[in-house]
Amino acid sequence: MNRTTMSLIGVVAALAAVTGVAAVAAPGDDADPAASKAARLPVQRSALMCPAPTSSEVGETTYTAFTPKGAGAGKGSASLVPAADGRADDVGKKDAPGKDDKKKAADTKPVAPLKAPGTPVTATTDRSDAPALVGAADGGLAPGWSVQQTTEVGAGIGRGLLGTSCTAPDTDFWFPGASTSPDRQDYVHLTNPDATAAVVDLKLYGKDGPLKAASGEDIQVPPHSSVPVLLSTLSDTRSTNVALHVTAREGRVGAAVQAGDEKTGGDWLPAAADPATGASGLVLPGIPADATSVRLVALAPGSADADLKVQLATPTGSIVPAGLETLHLKSGMTTAVDLKDLTKGEAGSLLLTPAEGSKAPVAAALRVTRGKGADQEMAFIPATKPVGDRATAADNRAKGSTLSLVAPEKGKDARVKVTASAGSEGGSPVSKTYTVKGGSTLAVEPPRPNGLKGSYALTVEPEKGGAPVYAARTLALPHGGVQSFTVQTLPDDRGTVEVPTAGWNMSVLND
Repeated sequence: MNRTTMSLIGVVAALAAVTGVAAVAAPGDDADPAASKAARLPVQRSALMCPAPTSSEVGETTYTAFTPKGAGAGKGSASLVPAADGRADDVGKKDAPGKDDKKKAADTKPVAPLKAPGTPVTATTDRSDAPALVGAADGGLAPGWSVQQTTEVGAGIGRGLLGTSCTAPDTDFWFPGASTSPDRQDYVHLTNPDATAAVVDLKLYGKDGPLKAASGEDIQVPPHSSVPVLLSTLSDTRSTNVALHVTAREGRVGAAVQAGDEKTGGDWLPAAADPATGASGLVLPGIPADATSVRLVALAPGSADADLKVQLATPTGSIVPAGLETLHLKSGMTTAVDLKDLTKGEAGSLLLTPAEGSKAPVAAALRVTRGKGADQEMAFIPATKPVGDRATAADNRAKGSTLSLVAPEKGKDARVKVTASAGSEGGSPVSKTYTVKGGSTLAVEPPRPNGLKGSYALTVEPEKGGAPVYAARTLALPHGGVQSFTVQTLPDDRGTVEVPTAGWNMSVLND
């Protein structure tokens, strides 16, 4: 076989390998003009990481895994496996022969493996040393594979309901809303899913700029391992409101901040959406109607200051919070604004848009508190990306779920289909369509499966070609006198990817 023939075969094979179904268009006058455009096709592999849930002796964690039905074709696999403890004093440690053999066997067993789409699978643990998890899905189970980690902690610092969506690996994360205060214990969990070590830098920004750091550079995260870092050990400065920047200089990691407070309990602070510069600004959806305190923490990480217009999207439209028409952010300095009981008894979402002439990127998150006095509980809402084609909230119970949908553009209503999956132990799916008025937040009790047994998943699908929609799910469970809660934003579940359509290019035949 000659060299030019091999070149042509190689090009076609490479394009087909991207998805396994790439099309090759034949030349001719009647060729479809759309053939040169990218197509959205189901992904064939997804990766997720879940941080170590809790060190509490009175905590219980539930993992819920789910892939939407009809998202992909063919069989596949999807499961998580325990990661090693990557801290230096534990790397290479070996127990004496015969010790904890049952525990070692459990540490190699897949967690919440899926066998088919459309029905969630759950797993629970009450171990105080439960490890971080790394996993992958392929084939028909890869598109939209989602895992929710929900932990109930009965007492102590960080008590309450802690929830997080397990995340895909990346190299850059922003966490506005973290803290190095003596009242808080905030850990960033770094999880490496790959076979090579990752090298990570951590940098904190306070109200006066970057905090002087005693450490934070060249943190080694061994292969298939997880490393927790207490933020207060990175600097001698104690600050209630800081923004954490996580950068992987080598490799990639999953990152999440576990925040624990003596008075207001604990929750996971997920990474905020990438600092935005566009006219659409930032959307922070799902502030509960009964929030007693809302704090905005924001940072302009670039070289220029940022000016933002602040609005609250209520059930009846967008309003400007009293006394906060605009917000000025100095470059590299973290700004915290107490919005108090911003929602006044109505569910809402915060909209941050650039003021005229302002183009600096911004990262932002909210700390939301419910209850008063000794009966307080906190959760976090980072700025998030729009739902896109579809978003998924994997862990919902018979009671306690609230779905918030936001159409931030005034005059542009959105129609959204919400589907409740089959239950993990029984029940049949149910769908309902909602209309969200432009510039408003719609907070609803989502549909539940018929004959529900166990937990279920929600999928959110905006009407194609319609106005952009942002979403968040609040899960509230009773805990003594406190209505413990956690909020998860619902960006696109990355079930599809743009793939260019292959066409003939005769230039590959030229030597």
